[in-house]
Amino acid sequence: MARALMFAGTGSDVGKSLIVAGLCRVFRQRGLDVRPFKPQNMSNNAAVTADGGEIGRAQALQALAAGVRPTVHMNPVLLKPQSDTEAQVVVQGRVAGVAQAGRYHEAKRNLMAPVLDSFRHLAAGADLVLVEGAGAVSEINLRDNDIANLGFARAAGVPVILIGDIERGGVIASLVGTKTVLPIEDAAAICGFVVNKFRGDPRLFAEGMTAIERLTGWPSLGLVPYFRDASRLPAEDALALDARTGAGTQSGKPLVAVLAYPHISNFDDFDPLRLEEEIDLVFVRPGEVLPATARLAVLPGSKATIADLRVLRETGWDIDLAAHVRRGGHVLGICGGYQMLGTSVADPAGLEGPAQTVPGLGLLDVATTLCGTKTLRDVTGSAWGGGAPFTGYEMHVGETVGEGTRRPLLAIAGGRPDGAVAADGRIAGCYVHGLFAHDTQRAAWLEKIGARPSDLGYAADIEATLDRLADHLERHLDCAALLALARTIPG
Repeated sequence: MARALMFAGTGSDVGKSLIVAGLCRVFRQRGLDVRPFKPQNMSNNAAVTADGGEIGRAQALQALAAGVRPTVHMNPVLLKPQSDTEAQVVVQGRVAGVAQAGRYHEAKRNLMAPVLDSFRHLAAGADLVLVEGAGAVSEINLRDNDIANLGFARAAGVPVILIGDIERGGVIASLVGTKTVLPIEDAAAICGFVVNKFRGDPRLFAEGMTAIERLTGWPSLGLVPYFRDASRLPAEDALALDARTGAGTQSGKPLVAVLAYPHISNFDDFDPLRLEEEIDLVFVRPGEVLPATARLAVLPGSKATIADLRVLRETGWDIDLAAHVRRGGHVLGICGGYQMLGTSVADPAGLEGPAQTVPGLGLLDVATTLCGTKTLRDVTGSAWGGGAPFTGYEMHVGETVGEGTRRPLLAIAGGRPDGAVAADGRIAGCYVHGLFAHDTQRAAWLEKIGARPSDLGYAADIEATLDRLADHLERHLDCAALLALARTIPG
């Protein structure tokens, strides 16, 4: 029977996803059949699964680390924010509706059943299930109906390791304070702690580790130094977006500028470009100007196309893009960004808010209608006309038509066209995510903007980084003790 162990945090971005990914690789290398699991996730960086649904990007990376194909059961509840107060709710890979924050807190009581169903489904085919919590376990205001942290752990009978982040400061207080505020029964579910992202001489924090053990009663499982290659792996949380940029705009290298509007999604599309040494990549925030030196401006995916299109205009990026085009620059729109490049975006069913039709940027002769059916599928193909091959995925709501589609950007395997290209060839859009992860396709885009060829093998780089992460955790965590703490899941 499978065993399971959960990794929860004293807060968001403490390194839970990375540690679970690394341990998936550690225990896979020890010959175990490992599965990652996150009961509830909130992210607009998602991945398409082998069974035709979607999950958080971190769980897809963890599945890769474990050497298995991702499935919807690895992340049965995914929340995709559409505004500050509402999110699309995805249950076992399929859209179940849109919920306001307050109403969702009440609705969670109905989601424990599918969460436990997915957990047991994974456990039935594994030796070990590594569970990732969400946010902070100390948020006792959210404890009622909790499915993400200790509510799940106690319902499923899974022991918990608590992770604290020393880099942000106050790690002793955050771990000890967590023990203080938790109900006795919840605190009893925690069987150890890890301090993550340490920099410097570990001997200087030896007394700190001892103090945490004494004040919490929890044993230490390790002090993990900062893993410097973490930024080479796909990130899930928008908190990591600031660290996704390249060297800047002063190096003289060809510059790629990505418009980081408020509801940007799937920004990991650009991680392969960020790792390229012969170009610079910058994410441009609202209020910042699109650099005049950019050779390629990218409109990425969006979870709220109409709202982000409005921000694009309010921040003056429409004017910047027009000037960029006049200077001879290239423009690429992906998914929601492709929709924005057209003449209009219609939302007759009110999927993103009030039913309305808004003008697009008019840079491509296409028009989009948002519809209720969500397209989710992995795809392969090549640039239209027999150009560079690609692999990627579609994840969108909407249908785009118009004269511009007579000049498609891509040919999906089987001959289906996707996207549109302007007559001058410098403005293009498509629905396919992940284009730049394919080395040959990425090289074609680099050549287009005058960048030198690269020998980066992106997929191989991800695998090598996961191996280094596993070695890092093997050195600094008591992996034997972790495995011993994992509890057998009743059949």
